[in-house]
Amino acid sequence: MSISRIRKEVDAALRAFVDGQRPALLSISPDLAPMLAALDALLAGGKRLRPAFCYWGWQAAGGQEPREGIVTAAASLELLQASALVHDDVMDSSDTRRGQPSAHRRFESLAVQEGRPGAAAPFGEGAAILLGDLCLAWSSEMYEASGLDAARIADGRAVYNLMRTEVMSGQYLDLLEGVRGTGTVDAALRVVEFKSAKYTIERPLHLGSALAGGSPEVTGALRAYGRPLGIAFQLRDDVLGVFGDPAETGKPAGDDLREGKRTVLVAQTVARASAAQAEVIDRLLGDPGLDAAGVAELRGIIVDTGGLAACEAMIGRYAEEAAEALRTAPITGEARIALEDLAVAATTRQA
Repeated sequence: MSISRIRKEVDAALRAFVDGQRPALLSISPDLAPMLAALDALLAGGKRLRPAFCYWGWQAAGGQEPREGIVTAAASLELLQASALVHDDVMDSSDTRRGQPSAHRRFESLAVQEGRPGAAAPFGEGAAILLGDLCLAWSSEMYEASGLDAARIADGRAVYNLMRTEVMSGQYLDLLEGVRGTGTVDAALRVVEFKSAKYTIERPLHLGSALAGGSPEVTGALRAYGRPLGIAFQLRDDVLGVFGDPAETGKPAGDDLREGKRTVLVAQTVARASAAQAEVIDRLLGDPGLDAAGVAELRGIIVDTGGLAACEAMIGRYAEEAAEALRTAPITGEARIALEDLAVAATTRQA
C-alpha cells in the first residue's frame, strides 16, 4: 500500500463524511453554506501526514484487512487538524493558509459583503472559532463512526483524548511563551513537543497501534521513533517559516517573524547574538508591519549568528535518533519502509 494511495483514500473518506454532514447543516439554515465552503477550501489542501502515520502505526502493529475502518479513523485526524489550524490562524492573525485566505479572513469578507465592514473583524474571528469547534466535534464523530471493532475504538479513544489535550496545552504554552519572552531553547522545545511533535507524529502512530491491538513493545518502539521525528518535523517547519518559498509554503515570506514566534530557530539565534544583533531582533521580531527589508535583515542575523546552522544540526540529530529507533523496531517490513519514507518527507520538505 503506497503512501500516495493512503492519501487518496483519506481524501475520499473526508469528502464522504463532510458530504454526509452537509444536508443536516444546511437544513438548519442556508446561511451556514459559507461555513461548509470555508471547510471545503481548508480540507482541499494538506499533506495528510497525521492520517498517514496513524495508518502505518496500525500496519506496524499487525493491523489486518479490511482497511476501510482504519482509513476513516485516521482521516478523522484531518478534522482535528483543521480545528487546530483555524484556531491557530485566529490567534496569530494570519492572513493566509495553504495559499488561500485563512478562515477568519473569509468570514470578514462576508461581513463586508453584507454591508457591515465595521463588524468584519469580530465576526470573522467569532465565525472561525465556531468553525474550529465544529471541526473538533466532527473529528470525534467521524472517529467513533469509523466502523472499527468497538473494543479497538475504545482502546484508541484514550490516545485520541490525550492527543487533543496535549495539542491544546501546547497551544497555550506557545501563547504564554510569547508573553513571557523567555527566549530559551528549552522553553521553545517544550512548546515544540506538545504543540507539534506529539500531535503530528507520535500520537497518530500510538493511535494506529492501539487500533490494531499493538503490543507494548511495538507501541514503545513507535513512540521512540515518533517523538524525535516530530521534533525534527517542527524544527524544519520553523526554518521554512523564515526561509521558505511562499509559492511552496502557502504563506508570505517571513510570516513567523512578523508574528514574533519564539521558535527554536529564534532561540538559537538569540543565544548567539551580539548586543547589537539582539537589539535588532528585539526591535523587529513581532512587528506586524515588517517589510521585505526587515525580513532580510533578520534572516541575515539568523544566518550570521549560526542560529540556522544550529537548528539544522538539531534536525539532523533528531532525525537520526528516529531512524535508529526504526531500525530496531519490531514491526512489519512494509510499515518500516513506509515510515522511512515518511521520515524523509517530514524532515526534508519544502512546504
